[in-house]
Amino acid sequence: MENHKLPNATAVLVLGILSILTCCCYGIFGLILAIVGLYLTHKDLILYNGSPEKFMNFSQLNTGKILCIIGVVLNAISILYFIWVIKMIGLDAFQDPALLQERLQHLQDMAR
Repeated sequence: MENHKLPNATAVLVLGILSILTCCCYGIFGLILAIVGLYLTHKDLILYNGSPEKFMNFSQLNTGKILCIIGVVLNAISILYFIWVIKMIGLDAFQDPALLQERLQHLQDMAR
């Protein structure tokens, strides 16, 4: 019997890597990549579970799935961090440099 490759294994691996690399870009873009990667993983797992002896690159799919899960976690932490920063400083302070300086100084004084 001829072994085939799972159709989305390479795409899942690339999406997992990109989701980790883009976690510092406000978290939204990387989260979308990771979720798409997990969806493609689910589709390939259904295909693989139907006839596992037919496919040879399951380990690549599994690695991509793990990277996508790590990407979801890192991007969720990144999103929560940016929400916390906006909550602490205020969205209006990002438009006014003097107000931003004042609020940052206030946060530093509170930390002491």
